[in-house]
Amino acid sequence: MAEADRPGGAGGLNAALRRAARWLELRSFGLTPEHFTLSEGLRAAFAVAVPLLLVLLTGQHQFGWSVYAAFWLCLCDIAGPDGLRRRLLLIFVLVGTVIAFAGAWAASFGWAAAMIAGTLLVFLAIALPYRLAHSAMLATLLAVVAVVAVGYPEPVDKAAILAFAFFAGSLWAYLLIVVFWRIDPLLPLKQDTVALYARLADMAFDLAATGNEPHRDARWHPEHAAHRRSVRIAIERLRLLLARYDGPAEASVAPTRRLLKAGEATFNALIALEHGFITGHGAADERIAVAKLLRNTLIAAQMTVAGVPDMQVLLARRLKRLGRARATIDDPMLAGILEAVRLSLLPLTGQGQARPLSTLSPPPLPGFSVALRQGIRQAACVLFVYSIARLFGLGYPYWAAMATVVVLQGNARITWTRSIERVLGSLTGGFVALALLELIDARAILVPIAVLLTGWTIALRTVNYTVFVVTLTMLFIFVTELLTPGAGIASARILDNTLGSLAAVLAVLLLWPERGPGLPALIDKGLASNGAYLEAVRQNVEPESLEETRRAAGLASIAAEVALHDLGGLTRRWYRLDQRHSEALRSLRLLAGEAASAWHKRLGGGDLSRDG
Repeated sequence: MAEADRPGGAGGLNAALRRAARWLELRSFGLTPEHFTLSEGLRAAFAVAVPLLLVLLTGQHQFGWSVYAAFWLCLCDIAGPDGLRRRLLLIFVLVGTVIAFAGAWAASFGWAAAMIAGTLLVFLAIALPYRLAHSAMLATLLAVVAVVAVGYPEPVDKAAILAFAFFAGSLWAYLLIVVFWRIDPLLPLKQDTVALYARLADMAFDLAATGNEPHRDARWHPEHAAHRRSVRIAIERLRLLLARYDGPAEASVAPTRRLLKAGEATFNALIALEHGFITGHGAADERIAVAKLLRNTLIAAQMTVAGVPDMQVLLARRLKRLGRARATIDDPMLAGILEAVRLSLLPLTGQGQARPLSTLSPPPLPGFSVALRQGIRQAACVLFVYSIARLFGLGYPYWAAMATVVVLQGNARITWTRSIERVLGSLTGGFVALALLELIDARAILVPIAVLLTGWTIALRTVNYTVFVVTLTMLFIFVTELLTPGAGIASARILDNTLGSLAAVLAVLLLWPERGPGLPALIDKGLASNGAYLEAVRQNVEPESLEETRRAAGLASIAAEVALHDLGGLTRRWYRLDQRHSEALRSLRLLAGEAASAWHKRLGGGDLSRDG
């Protein structure tokens, strides 16, 4: 593994980025700096550089699609076991070649044929793979191939050349990924695991820093419960990724599943400790001492998970300190917290007994009706964009259609945030590219810039969507300028992306809108879920069943908090109508804290019967 790919790092920049991520997550925007993967970026840069240089050196620009195909295939390479990745990539190579030929040839019969072909191909690309697990990225990129191919109308012989170029470029990138330049398929799991433990350490660090001061969550505020939300999101992200490794790869991810289990138990202990700070439970000096012990222990755990040498020894020493401290603490809840963290993290040192692993079920595949609606929604939106582009004579209408395809999701909230990021990224990337094109005219300089941008785009693709779109926009502007130079490329990219993003928002709001439950319903569900969690603790429910109840309560709380800050929450804030909602959300977190406290009081030998 390249040194730059090693997950981890507790430096100031990483901590600052995680603080920014907590703010963005509440507003449905993702920021995961741990996902930056330099080795994938370098591989993608090489995959694109080879066909790009061959096309430019030979002057055979009709093979320019090999460049696009190589890049798209690198984008299609999702995190997962080798077998899954090979299967999805090979489908992209073969089906994408057919779509490239069909789209380019059909478009040669005129603009009406192009609109019909583009719309139909997008519908098929989105709807047909609905029973293929983990195929969302594959379907989206096949739809991208369709709308771009329609933008290159060619007679049958030249359409065949275009399709051959696509096949050659994508096959070259496929062989590079699966044969010549393989990257550890478990690397994404390591990144997400370190991200989880870094967020646990952040939570403990802030509790220790609170000291004797009132905890800021004692009253509701816009960033209320930021750490709980951040850790729960990190847990769920790791759970979803682990579900992809079912089957032959399951044995290789058993250590990660144990780390997830330990992280969830540690998280529950931190929730109990945080609740103690919020409510002023017990003696202040004991609370602060426990927080400092957990902070030091979790920093060592994070570095152990990241693979920093000799950290296992340090973690073992700090876990022993937890055991010694437990014997000196009178408060049963605080003692239970120390014991829970000690037992959970002990397997990381190679000692102790790992907790039994439960099965992680992958999310269910969408039904036919869901896939059909999404396919129709995408097709209708693409048809609308083509019509607007035709009406106003836009130079690159396929860019608008491409923006529509990647922005339009099944959920209104996700589509809204994705469209904002797409527009902001396109504006920034377009203006920067425009400025650079004014300063740079030599191909000898544009080529290395394009190759460098390819690497950065792939390395950043799951870090943050806005930053990804910035580099992606610059990359496509430069590649288009190199292969098919023309005036107004940067400004057209900005305009078309804006049009496509706005069209996607309209489509998701007008065609089978899936806005989900309203805020009051989400709050009621959260209160019920957290109340059930507290009752389960008091009823001595088995640990495995309790974990599912606890998880449901955490997810319900997150759903309500995020809903308060989404697009629908703007009107509530404008009219100052969210006071009762904020109090209800605070009650949600207090219920969760009370349940976690009760559980750890039981672990510490306390009597739960006094808790009501």
